[in-house]
Amino acid sequence: MTFITIHRDSPTPAPKIGVLLSNLGTPDGTGYAAIRRYLGEFLSDRRIIEANPLLWKPILNGVVLTVRPRRTGAAYQRIWHTDRDESPLRTYTRDQAEGLAARLAPDGIVVTWGMRYGTPTTESALHDLIRQGCDRILIAPLYPQYSATTTATANDQAFRALMRLRNQPAIRTLPPFPDHPAYIAALASRVREHLATLDAPPQKIVASFHGLPKQYVEKGDHYPVDCERTIAALRKATGYDADTMPLTYQSRFGPAKWLEPYTAPYIESLPAQGVTRIAVIMPGFVADCIETLDEIWNEVRADFLKARGKELTLIPCLNNAPVAIDMLETLVRNELRGWTEDHATITDK
Repeated sequence: MTFITIHRDSPTPAPKIGVLLSNLGTPDGTGYAAIRRYLGEFLSDRRIIEANPLLWKPILNGVVLTVRPRRTGAAYQRIWHTDRDESPLRTYTRDQAEGLAARLAPDGIVVTWGMRYGTPTTESALHDLIRQGCDRILIAPLYPQYSATTTATANDQAFRALMRLRNQPAIRTLPPFPDHPAYIAALASRVREHLATLDAPPQKIVASFHGLPKQYVEKGDHYPVDCERTIAALRKATGYDADTMPLTYQSRFGPAKWLEPYTAPYIESLPAQGVTRIAVIMPGFVADCIETLDEIWNEVRADFLKARGKELTLIPCLNNAPVAIDMLETLVRNELRGWTEDHATITDK
C-alpha cells in the first residue's frame, strides 16, 4: 500500500477541529451511465448485499445493472432539482453542512460533508479537513437509527480512507441518535408545522422507516429496536399512539423477507377501513430523497388514491430547516466535549 501525505493549505501552529457530515449518496445525474455507476457502487457494498459475491456479482453486472438504471433514472428525474442540477439529498446535505458550519465557525470548528456512495466522496472530504489544519475530526453519519447497512458502512468508508494516510488525525464517530431529545424535538416540530397547514387533521400519521432484510436482524443488527425507540419517543412528544401513528417499513429490494409491516400495502389497505386522510412521516431520513419524494409521494400516494383514499400528505424531513441545524449543533457539540475545551486551551496560549 502506498501511503498519502496531506499537506496543510498554509502552515499554522494552531490545530483545528473538523466535522464530517456523512450521508448515503446520490448519482451525479439522471442518465443511464450516471445511475449505473452509482448503483454499481451501492449494490457492490458487502454491508448492503451480504450474499456470496461469486453468486451476486454476475446477477448485479448482468440483469440488475442492465435493467434497473432506467427505472431508477426515471425516478430521479421526477424529483431532480433542475435549478442546481442535483438531487434533493445533495442539496439538503450541503445546506445542513453550511448551516452547521456557520454555527460552529466562531469556535474555530470546520465543517464539511461527503457521501458514502458517489460524490463528493468521504475520502475527499477527509482530505479537505486535513488540508485546512484539522488534527481532530468527528465523523457524523446522518442516520438516526443504527444499522450496519448505514452507520457502519459510512464509518467503514472513512476508516478505509484513513488507512491510506501517513498523517492520520484523531477520530471520533457520532453515535446513532434514535430518541435523542434534540432529534425528537425537531421531528415533533415538523409534525406540528405541517399539520397547521392542513384544512383537516389526518386520521393517521404513518411513520415509514427504510426497511431491512429480516436475516440481517437475526444476525444481530438492532435497527428495528432503534426504530421502535424513535417512534415511542415521537408518539409521546406529539400525543399520538400506536393506532394513530403506526410504524411501517418501506423500500424492499429482492425476494428476501424484510421487516414488516410493509409501508405500501399497509397504506393501500387503509381506505377500505374508512381511513381516507393520512400523513406520512419518515423519521429514518434527515433529508428528503428518492425514498421519500418519489417512493412515498409519487408511487405510494398514487396507489392510495387509486384505492379511494382522499388525501395523503408528506411531512417533510428535517432538510435545511432551522430545527435541523439546531439538532445537528446539539449532537455535534455534545460529541466534541473534551476536544473543544482542549482546543480552547491551546488557542489561548
